[in-house]
Amino acid sequence: MTPKTQKLVDRLDYQFNDHDLLQRALTHSSAIAPSSRTQQSYQRLEFLGDRVLGLVVAEYLHFHHKSANEGELSRALNAVVRKESCAAVARQLDVPAALALGQSEARTGGAQKEAILGDVCEAIIGAIYLDGGLAPAKAFIEREFASFFKSSMSGRGDAKTTLQEWAQSRGLALPKYEELSREGPDHAPVFTIAVNLEKHDPAQATGKSKKIAEHEAATAFLVRQGIWTEDDS
Repeated sequence: MTPKTQKLVDRLDYQFNDHDLLQRALTHSSAIAPSSRTQQSYQRLEFLGDRVLGLVVAEYLHFHHKSANEGELSRALNAVVRKESCAAVARQLDVPAALALGQSEARTGGAQKEAILGDVCEAIIGAIYLDGGLAPAKAFIEREFASFFKSSMSGRGDAKTTLQEWAQSRGLALPKYEELSREGPDHAPVFTIAVNLEKHDPAQATGKSKKIAEHEAATAFLVRQGIWTEDDS
């Protein structure tokens, strides 16, 4: 196991019995010979992980939102399991540092592509499920997707997008996000981010990745302005 992969294992908070499963989850098809891509890349694990993610999220929503109807639950499910959410989780775990990519894919920025990161996140879920069963996969999903669970039933769009649209509707410059601090060990950093908008006091929040902290800062600003309510934030 490479040092970068070991760092990822620490972030995952799960120790694999079969380390080859994790390596396969991190391997893009461009890094594998054409004849072996199906078996040695993350494609099959992604397929499995997508279904495990959907099951865990559906169960969570079923038990935590007892008054929601089927349509509301379906919309909330889609809000959590979308590729953008999976990619955000991959980034907060620093998955890009551990990816195995072919040279051409690496040169074109494959390690930061939303689609690839979303697929790899699902593949990691599939790998955890195969290695340890549903319980550790469920624990991983409920921990790493916590912020998406939190906002899934709000019926609103993304906080950063909503704040940007609100600013534009008032003729203000776009919000600017500033990293105030990064604390904690490399495998579990905590970022403090402030969102600055002209004619308004900054709002700040913390998160396990810059993207999550930015989302939480935007949410804090929207709640303070009365655009969103505290109960729905």
